[in-house]
Amino acid sequence: MKNKTFTIYRRKPTIEGAGVKLFRLFGFSEIPQFDPFLMFDHFGSQNPEDYIKGFPWHPHRGIETVTYVLNGEVEHADSLGNKGTIKSGDVQWMTAGSGIIHQEMPKKSIHGMDGFQLWINLPRKKKMINPKYRDIKSSEIPVLESNDFSLKLISGTFKEVIGPVSDLAVDIDYFDIELKPNKKIQLALKKNHTTFIYLIKGTALIDDIIIQEGNCVLFLRGDIAEIIAKDKLHFLFISGKKLNEPISWGGPIVMNSNEELQKAFEEFNNGSFVKH
Repeated sequence: MKNKTFTIYRRKPTIEGAGVKLFRLFGFSEIPQFDPFLMFDHFGSQNPEDYIKGFPWHPHRGIETVTYVLNGEVEHADSLGNKGTIKSGDVQWMTAGSGIIHQEMPKKSIHGMDGFQLWINLPRKKKMINPKYRDIKSSEIPVLESNDFSLKLISGTFKEVIGPVSDLAVDIDYFDIELKPNKKIQLALKKNHTTFIYLIKGTALIDDIIIQEGNCVLFLRGDIAEIIAKDKLHFLFISGKKLNEPISWGGPIVMNSNEELQKAFEEFNNGSFVKH
C-alpha cells in the first residue's frame, strides 16, 4: 500500500541459512528504495526446529550486519577470532569490510527465539576497510522513559542522548520503542535519509491509516513522523543516510561493480578472501 507520505511493506515468510524460517521485510527486490539498507529479517519461533540449524560459516564483504536479539541466545564466531554469545537485549554490530567469514548459531531455548537482522551497505570508499566486530550488551544501551513511551537507543541520537555504537561507516539511527495505548510519539525524518518502522507487536495509526502488526512503513517525505498507538505498541525505528551508489549484489557480498563482485568470489574460492 502506498500514499503520499509512506509505503507499507508486508513481511513475507522465507528460509535462509541452513534452514531457518524467518520473515523478510525487504530485500533485493526492494533496492534502491531502502538505500543504504539492503535487507531486514525478523527471525524466531517457539519451535526450535524453525531456527536451530542457524547460519553456519559463510563470507561477507562490503556490508555491515546488525543482529538484535529480543529473546534467546545466538553464538557467534568469525575469522577475526571473535567468539561470544548474544543474549536477550544484546546487539551484534559487525562490519564485514574487506572480508570476514563467520557463523551465527541460535541456541535452543524453552522460551523460544526472537530477533532481527539488518544489512547495511557500505559506501564505495569504505567497502574494503578492516573488518570490525562489536558486541553491545543490553546494559550498555540507554533507555529513555516518559509517561508515554520507553525508547532503547541502540545507535544515533535522541533528545541529545547518544547511543553506544559510535564511529559508524554510515549515519544510522536505530531505536526500539514501546508506546502506551492511545499515546503518540513524534520522530524526526532526516533529509537525505531512508527511514522506516517495523511493527513488532500492536497496531499503529499514521496519517489516519491503520498499520497492522508485522508491517513495515517506509516514509517517503515530511519532517516528522507522528505515530499513535491504538493499543500497546512495540516497534523499531531505523534511519540511515542514503549512499546513492551503484550496487552489485551476490548473496552475502555487496560491491559497486560486477568486476568487484567477481573478484570477491574468486578470492573466496582461492583462499585469499580474508585480508585481515
